[in-house]
Amino acid sequence: MPMRSWIHSVKPLGDFKTAATQSGADPSPLPPLLEALSDSSGKEDGPLARALALLFEPSPVLYRTLVPAVATHIQSTPPVLSYYALIDVSLEVISSWSDAQKAEFIAGHPRIGEVKGLSQLSAQEQAAKATPPEVLARLAHLNACYEHRYPGLIYITFVNGRSRAEIKDEMEDVLGLEHSLSPDEPPVESMQSEEIGSDEWKKELERAVVDVGQIAKSRLKNLGIDSGTVHSRT
Repeated sequence: MPMRSWIHSVKPLGDFKTAATQSGADPSPLPPLLEALSDSSGKEDGPLARALALLFEPSPVLYRTLVPAVATHIQSTPPVLSYYALIDVSLEVISSWSDAQKAEFIAGHPRIGEVKGLSQLSAQEQAAKATPPEVLARLAHLNACYEHRYPGLIYITFVNGRSRAEIKDEMEDVLGLEHSLSPDEPPVESMQSEEIGSDEWKKELERAVVDVGQIAKSRLKNLGIDSGTVHSRT
């Protein structure tokens, strides 16, 4: 699959249980673990696909490649006893992917500061944390700068409860920019681009994949799922 600049972004979800309760939905949107592990259908609405899409965000490569690969991998690995272990199995599968597949996978997340096209839980979480418009404008510019520097990648970070203003500062540090609220400085074209496939580009891609895994495990914690227990619904 050819590399492309993905129009998506990232922010881990906040308090899933509160969001679900406020909307009147099931406070545990994950299917029972054993149900997900026994699903070999490969269907997008199957238990395994629904679980992985919730934890990692839905994307074509997740449904097309990750779901069937994880289903197959489970059959040849030691028993998966928790959703945390399922995330580790998924990351092991992803580690064998091409750079293009990994880039497509991380692009399933929304950009920092994005407010449209979010999953339901992400939209509820983001709406609960108001961000000044000047910070959102700065983030939009920083996303463009980052994507110019790292063609085909989007900025992924494990937010871990931090505000978008704090992430703005982090992005500026990553890009070597002064902290600012300018919506258009420096010019995007002034950012030096890293060649796709270069060591620096690959390093940034692998860092993003690691952070996606951290985000997924944080979502389990927000759901109240313990790392040492088999999840089931009563």
